[in-house]
Amino acid sequence: MTPLFATVAFFLLQSDADAGAPPVTNSGSAILEMLRNSGPLALAVLGILLIASIWSWAIILGKWSSFRRAATQSRKFLRAFRKATRLQEIATVSEQFKPSPLVGVFDEVYETYKRQTGGYGAPRNITALERAAQTASSESLTTLESRLTWLATIASISPFVGLFGTVMGIVEAFHGLGQAGTATLRAVAPGVSEALITTAAGLLVAVPAVVAYNQFTARCRDFAARNDDFARELLNSMEEVSLRPGQDPVEREAARGLHQ
Repeated sequence: MTPLFATVAFFLLQSDADAGAPPVTNSGSAILEMLRNSGPLALAVLGILLIASIWSWAIILGKWSSFRRAATQSRKFLRAFRKATRLQEIATVSEQFKPSPLVGVFDEVYETYKRQTGGYGAPRNITALERAAQTASSESLTTLESRLTWLATIASISPFVGLFGTVMGIVEAFHGLGQAGTATLRAVAPGVSEALITTAAGLLVAVPAVVAYNQFTARCRDFAARNDDFARELLNSMEEVSLRPGQDPVEREAARGLHQ
């Protein structure tokens, strides 16, 4: 930032010499005028930032939509799961709630459970079910987190890309000033102002990406916690039969029916 501070100090020292300069007109038209007068390097930097901004907003809108669907379907799936009397009932309707990461956990655990027991009775190896739940939870979170690294990358490098354009623009402006041989504010201000646009553009690209990345990361942590809670609830329901050693045979068969 030192070149920028030096430039501002230079402007202040030269302000008296340019007191008669015409006032600046509408800021919007001034920005358009500066864009039209920008050099190829500044335009290239702005083009890169524009592409990064479009890609960033595409990720933001896509993730916002997918996270909203996942949250909505997770609530519906939990209600259906807690109302059901048999696991088979949930297995037949789980496809309706596919956007929910909980469905992946249920399907993986239920498939492992069926391989152990054929779909009847208490599970033989609860540790295997726990590992299946952890694997499914990890896979669902990996899907939710996909492309978030792009947001982090855009948020990190956009200000530096903009600053690069600014620094090069200031270098070019002062080079032109040295060749012109006149050290006045009116001579150097247009080039510097054009250069500063790239820094502003870099910040405009980076700020939404930073905010979205932090929000989505927090949502992913929330989904991970919900997956863990649901996995424990599911495994507890599967263990209920084996935790009743003194159960009457008729009651045991009725309890087993809950897991068909």
